[in-house]
Amino acid sequence: MQINDFVRTMQNPGGARRLSRSVNVDFILFLLLFLLCAFGLAVLFSAGGQDLFYVKRQLMFMIVGFVLMLGVAQISVRTMQRWAFVIYGLGLISLLAVLLFGVGAKGAQRWLDLGFTRLQPAEMMKICVPLMISAYLSKRFIPPTFKHVCWSVVMILMPTLLIVRQPDLGTAILVFASGFLVLFLAGLGKRYIFGTGLISLAAIPVMWLFVLRDYQKQRILTLLSPEDDTLGSGWNIIQSKTAIGSGGFDGKGWTEGTQSQLSFLPESHTDFIIAVLAEEFGLIGVMALCTLYLLIIGRCLLIATNAQSQFGRLLAGSLGSIFFVYIFVNMGMVSGILPVVGAPLPMISYGGTAILTLFIGFGMLMAISREPKQMRTQF
Repeated sequence: MQINDFVRTMQNPGGARRLSRSVNVDFILFLLLFLLCAFGLAVLFSAGGQDLFYVKRQLMFMIVGFVLMLGVAQISVRTMQRWAFVIYGLGLISLLAVLLFGVGAKGAQRWLDLGFTRLQPAEMMKICVPLMISAYLSKRFIPPTFKHVCWSVVMILMPTLLIVRQPDLGTAILVFASGFLVLFLAGLGKRYIFGTGLISLAAIPVMWLFVLRDYQKQRILTLLSPEDDTLGSGWNIIQSKTAIGSGGFDGKGWTEGTQSQLSFLPESHTDFIIAVLAEEFGLIGVMALCTLYLLIIGRCLLIATNAQSQFGRLLAGSLGSIFFVYIFVNMGMVSGILPVVGAPLPMISYGGTAILTLFIGFGMLMAISREPKQMRTQF
């Protein structure tokens, strides 16, 4: 589109709407994400000790993310479905590469060193798994049969177990949930859901004895009674709850939080950043953030409802639902109702791969929102 054509389009009534259709952009979703990112940068500035280092890097990731999102939005839904298996396969290969050649930090081997940056393939699987399961089930009868449920579970478990080996139990749970949500949206029968619950309960002793490491067991015990080790394993959750409680209704003011500014709050710029927000902006700030999140989730589910194909409905519904799960897990962890796991707060916590993954997912949602109506009868 030439510049003159662009200007004429915007000047005409309904021009912005026609432009959004021509470039596959959901302007409502775009605006909500822009507001969320701006809010996140403001909180990150304070959480990072008022150091622009984290803000500059996060801003760079966000700019790249918006470009990626707009690029993915131009890809047709049929193309996504066609390439789902290849993308999933590349994701599995990257997880194997992490176990063989990955670099570690803090006792975990989760990253691939690309020279100019580090990539965390486990984060990408939060998109690859629902993409693959959606593509697989969309070509079968809905609700899925026992055979198709079994194959779906196998495809979900393969990356999940590879991520557990890193070890990264928090991300593994989220990856498993992203795939299971597709099955749920596809009409998974009650007997399968009930059976999954029974198997999960039966697997708890096995996980405790043979899978969970000592520090992971300690995190679960700390959840039940953090006061038993106030200067050790219970320190994180005690400090985060102190920060949240001290914020009150309207907070202490931007950059005026004591827990974060005096370095009492651990990982204040990543997993525990919501505690910084609660301390400095109070309940008002937390409710403002939750409102933004709910608007984004609502927009995602509306896109899923209006999707023209079975694949689009499954993928959009699962992406919107898992976005809610990310938020719930992080806030639950920081507030002390869930064990401490490595789960960043979407678009707010510092982190490159996590943000880029989210933007790719939102790009897919934008592509689905502009899916041609004739696709309804094609697949």
